[in-house]
Amino acid sequence: MHGGSPSRIRNVVGGAHVEGDRRFFEDINPATGKTVALVEEATRDDVDRAVNAARAALKGPWGKLTQDERAKALHRIADGVEARFDEFLKAEILDTGKPVSLASHLDIPRGAANFRAFAELPKHHAGEFFPMRTPDGGDALNYSLRSPRGVIAVICPWNLPLLLMTWKVGPALACGNTVVVKPSEETPATATLLAEVMRDAGIPDGVYNVVNGLGPDSAGQFLTEHPGVDGITFTGETRTGEAIMAAAAKGVRPVSFELGGKNAGIVFADCDIEKALDQSVRAVFANAGQVCLQTERLYVERPIFDQFVEGLAARAAKQKPGDPFDKGTTFGPVISDEHRTKILGYYDKAAAQGAKVVSGGGVIEMEGDLADGHWIAPTIWTGLDDDSDIVREEIFGPCVHIAPFDSEDEAIARTNATEYGLASMLWTQDLSRAHRVAAQLEAGITWVNSWFLRDLRTAFGGMKHSGIGREGGIHGLEFYTELRNVCVRI
Repeated sequence: MHGGSPSRIRNVVGGAHVEGDRRFFEDINPATGKTVALVEEATRDDVDRAVNAARAALKGPWGKLTQDERAKALHRIADGVEARFDEFLKAEILDTGKPVSLASHLDIPRGAANFRAFAELPKHHAGEFFPMRTPDGGDALNYSLRSPRGVIAVICPWNLPLLLMTWKVGPALACGNTVVVKPSEETPATATLLAEVMRDAGIPDGVYNVVNGLGPDSAGQFLTEHPGVDGITFTGETRTGEAIMAAAAKGVRPVSFELGGKNAGIVFADCDIEKALDQSVRAVFANAGQVCLQTERLYVERPIFDQFVEGLAARAAKQKPGDPFDKGTTFGPVISDEHRTKILGYYDKAAAQGAKVVSGGGVIEMEGDLADGHWIAPTIWTGLDDDSDIVREEIFGPCVHIAPFDSEDEAIARTNATEYGLASMLWTQDLSRAHRVAAQLEAGITWVNSWFLRDLRTAFGGMKHSGIGREGGIHGLEFYTELRNVCVRI
């Protein structure tokens, strides 16, 4: 099970590991419950030095590079991640417990691809140009310039640690910013490994810094409150986003947030039901349900409701828990014992509220090295009203509630009846209905007859309590750069 004595994960400031005694916390392998690393917790002084190092790099060698030089540097970073693919893969699996079949095809390849996708970003989007007449009959020209926003704080989640961190670091660096990364305390390994790749790629010291720790009264709070931070980008819970937004208000710093979700899927009776089932089992159970874009609510048109529930239950039963390093494993543990306890609380609440448990509903008993891991069963419920906590609140686990509907308008209204608005999906072979319904769903992204297809050029982000701002393509420029206007009198 890839054990061994725990390693030590240190903070990275100005291109060097921070030395000296620090408090540390344990990095736990979710599949086994065993400690794989001891992580040094950054002090307030460590965070201050990281921000100052980022500022110095911004004004120094990194800030003096041309766009072409920065683009080449990002391609070297991508090359470095790919060259150390197996190291990143092992670190990500030990931190998250996700199956190698998932991490090897999603997390690590996308981690490298994010640098390539954004490397050329600033070069391919033109600025504004407006000629104008002046009040006295003369002429003037207005044109726009984009400059780096500055030092960016990158606060990362634990579900897709490398992918979602590089999704932010890639465009930030491409636009000429420097970063201080605060990885989740649950999954710190790949952020530190990336620092080695940065060094080997010739990235100047201070461009990329890593501070490890928790949130309140730790690295997260120290970083978001630091006056030297020019912008904060965060993926995670809505409640944490609210706390970060309050910290960012002092100094009027901009934020870019992807927050919680209670994503829904609508399945019409005219769909290709086999394809809908094959994708829905992914949308519900991939990464043990720990995906921001995961579907926790399904509304299925009544004529095919029973058939759909039966089909999804059959596919849930085929999920194969096991050693994450085994290529045959398709289902991993949840991130921590604390998170499992939270999810099981919802499982108990569903039963108490009268839900029909179609499948799952408890823990998975594992053996050997996996016996102490954070395992929980893939779960399907029916029978609850839309005002149930199970249907309203984000659970972030391998579970879904399925309810029947009778009309298009009903499905749209029930899908939108949530404080969240991150993602949705719908299944129909009626092209007119697909466009009509998609236009009415209150979500940052809607998939039609698919799930989790991502074009990195498109806008990504949430509505309502699911986030602020958009990233991807030119939309990332709005956060990672400052737009300025120059007016020249002719």
